Amino acid sequence: MERPTKEQISQLPLYIGLGLSDIHIIENEVEAEQALKALENETRLGFDTESKPIFRKGQVSPGPSLIQLATESQAFLFPVRFPSAVAAAKKILTNPKIKKIGFGIKDDNKELRNKLDIDICNTQDLSVTLKQLAGEKNTIGARAAVAMVLGKRLGKGAQRSNWGAYPLKEHQILYAANDAHSAICVERGLACKL
Repeated sequence: MERPTKEQISQLPLYIGLGLSDIHIIENEVEAEQALKALENETRLGFDTESKPIFRKGQVSPGPSLIQLATESQAFLFPVRFPSAVAAAKKILTNPKIKKIGFGIKDDNKELRNKLDIDICNTQDLSVTLKQLAGEKNTIGARAAVAMVLGKRLGKGAQRSNWGAYPLKEHQILYAANDAHSAICVERGLACKL
């Protein structure tokens, strides 16, 4: 398994993950309860966070603005501005029976612990897994992983959006949900290849 070049990735078909009808934004207690019911019996979930980007040297990150969790068929977005969303996400992220799968989880965990007092357990960092499988010296991010394992190109257009602004725009919702969704799909694809 080899890391593809940027040129090779640009030639791949676009990763089409979940559509808007499969994405749930959690803003209140009722939606939080529905998300918990949908997720609490899962054994593995795609996971990611989004934070407002930092553009100036010395500027400190305000921490995550959004927590994303995904199954193979739907995604749940938890804006941290809503206490009930944070509480629901915390229950899932700290549940040792559910494996949280993502890319660069160490950084996400640090931000969640420092800013929201959430200490994630039972994680799999695909960046590290793929680094070892490919014999690379550097970790492998989501875009390269999707190309390597799924043969698709993960769009990263909304990556530098202002995740602190609300409500989220449609392209942000799709990007955030499919970042988490791609992790669960890469993990499944890896299991089939090994």
